[in-house]
Amino acid sequence: MINAIAASHGGIILSMLPDLQMNDLLRLRKPHPCGSYEWTVIRLGADIGLECKGCQHRVMLTRRELAKRLKANLTKHEENNDETK
Repeated sequence: MINAIAASHGGIILSMLPDLQMNDLLRLRKPHPCGSYEWTVIRLGADIGLECKGCQHRVMLTRRELAKRLKANLTKHEENNDETK
């Protein structure tokens, strides 16, 4: 089943692409030339807009490219557990 999903989407399993929200704080694998590893999500869509926390430089990355470069999402998200008693 996983092979069928991977083959139909260019070899990338969809669950490996990052699940992001606006204003998430991300740590990438390599530093920006200013020395900062941390970036803020400023745009969501097919491309992800990021702003460097060190120098406020803005870049656009595809979700696939961001998945390769992403080390950690430093923003904690609460899961919506709709438990009714």
